[in-house]
Amino acid sequence: MPAVPKKKTSHARQGRRRTHLFLQPTALTPCPQCHQPRLAHRACPTCGIYHGREVIDVGAKARRRQERESGDQQGR
Repeated sequence: MPAVPKKKTSHARQGRRRTHLFLQPTALTPCPQCHQPRLAHRACPTCGIYHGREVIDVGAKARRRQERESGDQQGR
């Protein structure tokens, strides 16, 4: 048979126990290249730069869409 509490835990005691259980706001730092907010220790989603070099080709998606649209117009 499992252990059972003798008394009901009050809302105040429950709240004091849970004082550290809350979400922390995300720490955003400005990108040194484009000065847009970004998460620390991650590549900038705006310019794709991390530690002074480009690690994400940000414009690739737009270029592919543009090539696809121009190809559709030529095929018609």
